[in-house]
Amino acid sequence: MKKEKPSKTAYKVALNILALGAKPEMAGILPSGIVNATEKLLISSGVASAKTVRLYRSRRMVRVYEFFDWMMPGQFEGFACRKAFCERQVRQSIDAGARQVLVLGAGYDTMGWRLAPEFPNVNFFEIDHPATACLKALGIKEMGLRPNLYLIAEDLSERKLSDVLSDNVDWRLSAQTVIVAEGLLQYLSPVEVRDLFAQCAAITGECRIVFTYISTGEDGRPDCGPRTRLVLWLLKVGGEPWLWSVRPEELGQFLKSVGWINAPELEGAAGKHGVEMYAVATKSSRTDTEQGTEGDAANHSP
Repeated sequence: MKKEKPSKTAYKVALNILALGAKPEMAGILPSGIVNATEKLLISSGVASAKTVRLYRSRRMVRVYEFFDWMMPGQFEGFACRKAFCERQVRQSIDAGARQVLVLGAGYDTMGWRLAPEFPNVNFFEIDHPATACLKALGIKEMGLRPNLYLIAEDLSERKLSDVLSDNVDWRLSAQTVIVAEGLLQYLSPVEVRDLFAQCAAITGECRIVFTYISTGEDGRPDCGPRTRLVLWLLKVGGEPWLWSVRPEELGQFLKSVGWINAPELEGAAGKHGVEMYAVATKSSRTDTEQGTEGDAANHSP
């Protein structure tokens, strides 16, 4: 993403949600109220015109999306499954005692705004690059502020997450927390992904992290389906390339190396939708992490 411009990916995802709302069969999958809230946010923030919103909420646009679904089969409807998965995990975490929700790279997602009134004792935090976050803040202000929703405009490539949250008086290190990294990790470099997981562990107490990721193909690149070469090229040309992926069978070891434990029993809707994989991890103890590190060292010793 070009730093001075709002995220094109965030805009595309929001438009995708509008189009999915025009498919009757998606009503049972999409989170309640997400389509109308997304429409209000795009218009009130000035990100999209009312005319554009009407176009994307039409069956005509559904046919367009379905026509281009050959590029990444299943990805169009996969966005509905992704939103449902993340919101289900957040709700389950709140039921289990979480009192903080942190959404990383929130874009034009409306989950925090929709859930905040339902859970007044839970604080919802969103962090995104200022170019996107400031536009969203304008829209949220127009739609109606939530006293327990905090929008944070920060570039995490320039400032560490741990520093950002340590400066926020409303963030509580001791609070049980759920972190959401939806459709984010593939845009980060391997070093940035490792650092992000490590920072998420450092700024939370009891915590689970909900995320999506791209599997690594046989050629070592992110697996975008049968048109991988074309898709990766288009993403690169568009200025928002995919940089990180991991094979599902290697995810557990990766998470262990950065202080987390893979928790497939919490996934609910496990598996793959479109080209994306879903996962949930919980924080490991220091002993677990040290043992994993020592094990890695032993496995790589001469």
